[in-house]
Amino acid sequence: MLAEPQPTPADLHFELAGVPVRVSPWFWLGSALFGWQACQWLAEGDQRAMLQYLVIWIGVVFVSLLVHEFGHALAYRTFGQPAHVVLYHFGGLAIPDTWSRRHLRPLQRLLVAAAGPLAQLFVAVLVVAGLKLGGLVVPLPVRAIAERLGLYEGRPFESPFTFAVFAFLLEINVFWPLVNLVPVPPLDGGQILREGLTAAGVHDAARVSGMIGVVAGGLVAWWGFNRGQEFLGIMFAMLAISCFQNLSGPSPWRRWN
Repeated sequence: MLAEPQPTPADLHFELAGVPVRVSPWFWLGSALFGWQACQWLAEGDQRAMLQYLVIWIGVVFVSLLVHEFGHALAYRTFGQPAHVVLYHFGGLAIPDTWSRRHLRPLQRLLVAAAGPLAQLFVAVLVVAGLKLGGLVVPLPVRAIAERLGLYEGRPFESPFTFAVFAFLLEINVFWPLVNLVPVPPLDGGQILREGLTAAGVHDAARVSGMIGVVAGGLVAWWGFNRGQEFLGIMFAMLAISCFQNLSGPSPWRRWN
């Protein structure tokens, strides 16, 4: 489910800041499916508006995931390992060009894993600060925090599509990195946990992090199913099952960031 997809003639290739990027055609479909429900809700039955919202959503996902994966790729580069980026149906991967786990120490691998979510959260902070300084309403999806900080006080957006751009930016760059930090291998949170345990000298850190992943994944899946978040429930149920199955394997959760 999380493995790098095979190259196809329909892949989009480009280079950014010296980092090669490959975009699988399945990325566009996966992004559309992720945002379909939110775009339908905003469009309120207007099919033309629905299409416009969907294009905005896919564009925001594309930029946000590039930010995430470039966080990983640039962290790899900082530690002397060039990497390339692949965007695919389940998100993205930053893959070292020449991989050797011995090349990086556990704390370095921990920083590489953390760099992606932190890059997205930094973007969210910049968006919030920019909108607040501009006197505009900040559509932060975490209502309790937004109300406490007075983020809903300000001028409304003149265009619903401009509102959608910033609402999508904050949703994707707040919720997605937080979900990715749940300690379930092979998500970034699971890799951070594994490398932290390894750095602390815990014996068989990969297996310990896997057992924690089974529990954490099961809890998030239970929460998702009970809160009407079926996709989240299914995803974490599959991750928890994968963790359980990999506990008996010789080298569990070998995945790029």
